[in-house]
Amino acid sequence: MNAPASQIKKANSAQYRSATPPGQMPVVRSPDFNFPDDLPRYWWDNDPVKTLLLAALSSSFPPGEKFFIDSVRYYQDQITDPELKKAIRAFIGQEAHHSKEHKLMNGFLEERGVGLARLEREVQWFMDRLRKRFTPERQLAHTVAVEHFTALMAEEFLLKFDALDEMDPRIAPVWAWHAIEESEHKAVAFDVYKSVGGSEFIRVTEMMVVSVVFPLFTTIHLVQLMKADGELGNLKSWLGALNYMWGKPGVFRKLMPSYLKYYSPKFHPWDNDARELVEKAKKRWLPASIRG
Repeated sequence: MNAPASQIKKANSAQYRSATPPGQMPVVRSPDFNFPDDLPRYWWDNDPVKTLLLAALSSSFPPGEKFFIDSVRYYQDQITDPELKKAIRAFIGQEAHHSKEHKLMNGFLEERGVGLARLEREVQWFMDRLRKRFTPERQLAHTVAVEHFTALMAEEFLLKFDALDEMDPRIAPVWAWHAIEESEHKAVAFDVYKSVGGSEFIRVTEMMVVSVVFPLFTTIHLVQLMKADGELGNLKSWLGALNYMWGKPGVFRKLMPSYLKYYSPKFHPWDNDARELVEKAKKRWLPASIRG
């Protein structure tokens, strides 16, 4: 007689051993960022596409990170590993601060005529649909997939290349702080998912969904913002950003191998160990009082 699915999940979770480095614990920081009134409209490399791409991503963070917190918190009481329980609390703390700071940034940009409020409502609508239609397991799988995307973008895009140096120095620390913390907690949702016996089929198929939805939403929102700014026909900006992402240096192209590793049954987020990169970024961009 076959064992019930619940017993199989418990057996799988009991066998799970995280590959997160020992002692690797996210640090909850409480930064105090100010957004100056004289900030250039295009604060990343004086470029509309680059700047509005990050603005579009920022609009998704408050509703998205609330969804991530809720999907992990749902399983919090099932976790017995004390280190993972601590990591969950830190994950929730970090994501809550991300949501708060990006809400402030979005409001600041909205006041300057960048229409992020409507984009945020659209993302909120989508997150609400996922809550209604997805099981808790698939909601957590969605979080795991997006966390892999954001960690790759943080490490390979913001921290490894010169994006932060190209930004206005008064806004670069916001993105550095967020990137650092995305790297620190990149495996928490994954470890929760594996610890509760999450399905490999659901984990992989949800990444396929995210791989379509995430770029699609971002591209649509970027086009909307470019149109509102009267920059939709700025071919120089579009081609320059396209070359930056896919040509030379090709930051998106170069993160593809790490993205594809997700589909391996042996995958773990810490297969890409970026601790040295993160430490350098902390010393460069964060005040000593909140480095941790």
